[in-house]
Amino acid sequence: MILRYALPLGTFAIGLLAWDLVVRLNDIPPYVLPSPGLVFSTLVRDWPILSQSLLVTLLTTFEGFAAAAVGGIALAFLFNRSRLLEYSLYPYAVILQVTPVVAIAPLLLIYLPQQAAVVACAWIVAFFPVLANTTLGLNSVDRNLKELFALYGASGEQTLWHLKLPSALPHILGGLRIAGGLSLIGAVVAEIAAGSAGAGSGLAYRIAESGYRLNIPRMFAALVLLSVTGIVIFMTLSLISHLVLRRWHESALGKES
Repeated sequence: MILRYALPLGTFAIGLLAWDLVVRLNDIPPYVLPSPGLVFSTLVRDWPILSQSLLVTLLTTFEGFAAAAVGGIALAFLFNRSRLLEYSLYPYAVILQVTPVVAIAPLLLIYLPQQAAVVACAWIVAFFPVLANTTLGLNSVDRNLKELFALYGASGEQTLWHLKLPSALPHILGGLRIAGGLSLIGAVVAEIAAGSAGAGSGLAYRIAESGYRLNIPRMFAALVLLSVTGIVIFMTLSLISHLVLRRWHESALGKES
C-alpha cells in the first residue's frame, strides 16, 4: 500500500529535479522553459487571475458532465426498453463520438450563444462513454436471472429496478469516471475555439493568451492547474464508485482485502 503512493510521488520528485537541473545547467531563459520554482511562484502570484479562470472552466465541465450523465443514462434505459429506438439512434451517437469536437466547436459557436456552445462541446465528448457503458451493463444481465424473474412473473419495471440496474451499476460508474475527464477536455477545446477574453475566460484561454504574450511561466502554471483539476475529478469519481460498490461488488471487495 505504501509503495502504491510512494513510487508515483518519488517519480514525480525525480522528474521535477531533472527538469530544474536541465534549466539551471543549460541556463535556459524563462521565456523558453521556466524552472519548476518559477512556475510555482507564478501560480501563487497570478492566483487571483487563474482562480477566476479555473472557476469558469470548472462550471463548464460540471454542466457538460451533468448533461452527459443524465442524457447518457436515460437514453441507455430507453434503448434497453426498445430495440427499434436503439437501432435508430445508436449509429448517430457513434457518429457524434467519432467526429472531432475541435471541428464541431466552430459550428456550435455560430448557432449557439458562446456559453451554451462551450457546454455542448463538453457534453458531446463526455456523452458517449456514459451511453455505451450503461447500454453494455444493461445488456450484460445474467440470462438465468432474467428467466428466473420472468418465471416469478416480475413486471418489466421490477426487472429493471431490481435486476438490471444493480447489475449495470459498475458499468455506469465506469462510464462516469471516463466522462469526468473527457468533459474537462471538451470544455478546454471549446474555450480555445471560442477564444474570448475578459473576466469570463476559462483556463484554456489563459494558456492561449500567455502563449501570445510569451508569458511562458503563467502558461505552465495554468497547465498545472488543468492537470490537477483532471486528477481531482477522476479521484472524486473513483471514490464515489468505490463507496457505492465496496460492500457487494467484486472489484471493490478486492481493493479492501
